[in-house]
Amino acid sequence: MVIGGGFGGLFCARALGKTDVDVTLLDRAACHVFQPLLYQCATGTLSTGQISRSLREELARHRNVTTLLGEAIDLDPEARRITARRPDDSPFSVDYDVLIIAAGMRQSYFGKEDEFSKWAPGMKTLDDALSIRRRLYAAFEIAETLSAGPERDGWLTFAIAGGGPTGVELAGQIREMATRALINEFHSIEPEDAKVLLFDGGKQVLSGFAPALSAKAARILQRLGVELHLGVHVTDVHRDGITVTPKAGGPSEDYAARTVLWTAGVEAVPFARRVAEVLGATSDHAGRIAVDPDLSVPGHPNVFVIGDLVGRDNLPGVAENAMQGGLHAAACIRHDLAGEPRKHYRYRDLGSAAYISRGHALLQVGPVKLAGVFGWLGWGFIHIAFLTGIENRISTVATWLSSIARARRTDRTFMLGSPTNSEQPYTWAACGPVATHPALEEKKAESPKPRVVEDDHPASTDG
Repeated sequence: MVIGGGFGGLFCARALGKTDVDVTLLDRAACHVFQPLLYQCATGTLSTGQISRSLREELARHRNVTTLLGEAIDLDPEARRITARRPDDSPFSVDYDVLIIAAGMRQSYFGKEDEFSKWAPGMKTLDDALSIRRRLYAAFEIAETLSAGPERDGWLTFAIAGGGPTGVELAGQIREMATRALINEFHSIEPEDAKVLLFDGGKQVLSGFAPALSAKAARILQRLGVELHLGVHVTDVHRDGITVTPKAGGPSEDYAARTVLWTAGVEAVPFARRVAEVLGATSDHAGRIAVDPDLSVPGHPNVFVIGDLVGRDNLPGVAENAMQGGLHAAACIRHDLAGEPRKHYRYRDLGSAAYISRGHALLQVGPVKLAGVFGWLGWGFIHIAFLTGIENRISTVATWLSSIARARRTDRTFMLGSPTNSEQPYTWAACGPVATHPALEEKKAESPKPRVVEDDHPASTDG
């Protein structure tokens, strides 16, 4: 039984595809998402289909692998049974002999999820990426309907909490989007005037990279027009902006921004915390579970933990660790079947990469440290190599080549929802009062023709 269809779960299931075992892969979305490229989906470069693939389709050739849609919510180690929840909230259970937990992490708001998440979405799922896309492009559209002033400025200001790879990639993409893709498309606003504010508690962005590469990334971001605010804690997020406080002490400062994005931390999903509780396992503050050298839970050799949830040897929460963990768990199962001793897990660091903007990326592999065009090419090769599905690889390369030749972004479509649909919270009603567009005021003065007066709370977003 494999919980989670991310890198770890998928690699484990595929590795067991030709083994004499029955494999059940349970995932809450029934698709594999290439998370390192979520930000390109959020900013309109790639579509959801290019960075994801149905797990059922991906594993169809492995007849011993069954894929199920559901979210794991409880574990009975005595009965060896998982309880899961379907999307309609009805429960079902699945028995197992060996359990591999690859459920991953979720966005952490450091105890303030109820207050912050409403205004500052994270980016861990396709839903998150589409929500961010909606907020980004709608912000420019709303600004176009406003007169010059503080309210318009707030919609043209984008605040990002977290200076790691995701935060840096988002910041660079938003500025590139504003200065290239949208630059000639509006009449009332100048998209290139959009401000992008990047906040982080450290002394530098991309702290996981070599200092020279981090410093180069900061210079590239600043040349793009990103404002860096380092050494600060985000203490409040609200409808109209963000509040930060210097770590070294001092007064807090407010920044007006109608779009706030959160990439500042991660924590274990609720199921992982439940597993630690039921199994009596030790976990850290983020919910990572302590494991033995073979990645099994102490006292429970038939339960493995892989990927981001592993709390051992300071293993990084990156795709490579999840992939290698999945392959290791599969190898342990094959060793058990053959009556051979298990080997200890050994992580091999394959390097780190971060995209900043067109022609600029960082690549760090052991002693090799690349930036600029060479880092960009290396970053592209690595990401294409690990995308699932040959069709996704071909279409992604074609899209990237098109975006290099032209400034356009092909997947900018977003949905604003409906006042009658509670599943789409970001509707016009949540954007504040309707303001009069300056061009409409000019036409009103010039023409005596009757005009349709908009309701302050329109019932529909059509047209």
